[in-house]
Amino acid sequence: MAKYKKKRARELKHDKFRDVTMQFVDRLGNRLEGQGRTILYVIVGVIFVGVLAGFLWRWSSRRSDEARQALGRAITIATTPVSTTPSATSSSPTFSSEQERAQKAIDEFQKVAAKYGDPYRSEAKYFSATNQLYLDRNRGVSELRELTKSSNPEVATLARFALAQALEVDGKYDEAAAIYRELATQNSVVVTPETANLHLAKLYEKQGKKKEAADLLFNIVAAARKAKDDKGEPAPQSQAARDAGQELQKLDPDRYAQLPAEAPPNLAF
Repeated sequence: MAKYKKKRARELKHDKFRDVTMQFVDRLGNRLEGQGRTILYVIVGVIFVGVLAGFLWRWSSRRSDEARQALGRAITIATTPVSTTPSATSSSPTFSSEQERAQKAIDEFQKVAAKYGDPYRSEAKYFSATNQLYLDRNRGVSELRELTKSSNPEVATLARFALAQALEVDGKYDEAAAIYRELATQNSVVVTPETANLHLAKLYEKQGKKKEAADLLFNIVAAARKAKDDKGEPAPQSQAARDAGQELQKLDPDRYAQLPAEAPPNLAF
């Protein structure tokens, strides 16, 4: 009852403010005639819209900050190292197993998904699905499949990549390879073609397809070494390209020797 009274008091206060405001407008409007009165109402309307827009922007900004912080807390839990001995100097939670950590992370991600809209909802669902793989693998895979249809392009791409990795671990090589090949054609900045092709090459190695793997690795490294930036200087190589070079050197040293020379580092003085 007390809560209702407070709410009603706010409503009455709002009505009083509105009445006083409109009385002021009417008194001022009575002093004007014809077009002047119309102009007055237009001005008042513009001011009202501006105030409302400012309020909505501030509310949205606070809401976004709150969502980011909640998502960040959940990610921190998901990335906390597993330890059987709690730290005496840290107030952060400790987890004795990956399963315990995953369950706590899922709980937090689900809170974010239930409370906030996109992009935070979709991102939270993605992280929840990847942690679900530790608890119920079939459910985690199923959730990742569903997220590949997400209207959020970044989440859909990340879900495809995580799904391909899960299928690869489960020995479903052909299905995983098909997803890696699809990702390699998307030119996404979230999962780059180099990254997708690197994982595809490693999968080919597991399948005993040494030539296909070597060809793919060679192409990744050769393209990276030939790439130029906007100034025509050698572009820095990505981590995926460097990893591909190391993988090729182990897999096929002769093919590695055929790569174009690596550009010397651009030292600035």
